[in-house]
Amino acid sequence: QVQLVESGGEVVQAGGSLRLSCVASGLTVSSYGMAWFRQAPGKEREFVATITRSGSSTYYKDSSVKGRFTISRDNAKNTVYLQMNSLKPEDTAVYYCAATLSYILSRQENDYNAWGQGTQVTVSS
Repeated sequence: QVQLVESGGEVVQAGGSLRLSCVASGLTVSSYGMAWFRQAPGKEREFVATITRSGSSTYYKDSSVKGRFTISRDNAKNTVYLQMNSLKPEDTAVYYCAATLSYILSRQENDYNAWGQGTQVTVSS
């Protein structure tokens, strides 16, 4: 059974940092492209960042997160991370980890085969 379990979300003040983790079971992370998405209250889920199997390439939503967020992976630990710095209230959302068999860096939800349940990040002003 494939499971992606996110952790690390919590309440943090604006300007603070968090590191989210996504631990996979039932699949070998090194065989999947991995990504983070998020869903803010009252909004649709949106792409945040993705990373290739080897970790050699990454792609971010846009300038609103690039430079503040860093996606990385430790295939030996079957884990993907999202380091978030300089957090803003608009970063408040449930953050989801996702896995894709596609070799293309994708921001499309439909390209992802497995999803976690999410972890709540709340940034207070």
